[in-house]
Amino acid sequence: MTQDRPFFGILLMLGFCILAPLGDAMAKLLGDTVALMGLICVRFGIQAAMLTPLVLLSGGTLRTPAGTFPKILLRTCLHISGVALMFTSLWYLPLADALAIAFVMPFIMLILGHFVLHEAIGPHRIYACAVGFLGTLLVIQPNFVAVGWPALLPLGVAIVFALFMLVTRQIAKSIDAVHLQAVSGLQALVIVVPLMVIFPNAPGFNVQWPDTADIWMLAALGVLGTIAHLMMTGSLRFAPASTLAPMQYLEIPFGTAIGWLIFKDLPNGLAALGICITVGAGLYIILREQRLSRQPVDPVATSQSQPL
Repeated sequence: MTQDRPFFGILLMLGFCILAPLGDAMAKLLGDTVALMGLICVRFGIQAAMLTPLVLLSGGTLRTPAGTFPKILLRTCLHISGVALMFTSLWYLPLADALAIAFVMPFIMLILGHFVLHEAIGPHRIYACAVGFLGTLLVIQPNFVAVGWPALLPLGVAIVFALFMLVTRQIAKSIDAVHLQAVSGLQALVIVVPLMVIFPNAPGFNVQWPDTADIWMLAALGVLGTIAHLMMTGSLRFAPASTLAPMQYLEIPFGTAIGWLIFKDLPNGLAALGICITVGAGLYIILREQRLSRQPVDPVATSQSQPL
């Protein structure tokens, strides 16, 4: 069993919060010159190329535990869809705004957890979800006025990745994280490459050989995405999820800073207010969960209590 090392886990999560929006920025920069399917192919291709040798050299195998292959394939399809929606949204929206809208995902996960996994969800979390959705609408509104329906794409990202997390939760204990990501990268290539061959002239599929500068950025996109995901997964081995969950919201200020440095984009006043409300609602849920988890369990009270 891995010994808890909270400080190291926090450093890994901090690295994720920096590298993930930096990888998104690479995708935004490449959006005008590289087709969407090219970005996705490189993103998952580098993931497979980096992690498959690690699995094999460590004496492992690419075989998946019995009964998990269909769920891993579903997870891969969701991952491809989520990445495609995120990359597309970045063509239209500032980086910080797209990230903030996508951070409605924790609220969607609560709702899905209630209806799909039959988890209890009480009034406090319902109110926090409502406030979080209100904050998200404040971020969407000025972007919808500016670009129209593409402002809704990060909502699609949130829904897809909420489903992605639910599937991941079901298989996480059955397969090692590096093994899972290696298999997922290979599955993604098997899905995406034939589509690129069958539909070479379709919008988003018309991939052309990039120039030298784009090749370096594509490499950075794949490497950053792979390392960021491994850092997030690794952080959970060394620190409790309750310690790391609030840190994930650091991705928004880091994304804002990266968006300003590279694209000179900053959220306007209404969007900035919405970001603050969304983050505040999310942190309220996390901190309330932490407080409740520290309370001693009274069997009699528990049997009579209502979900919080």
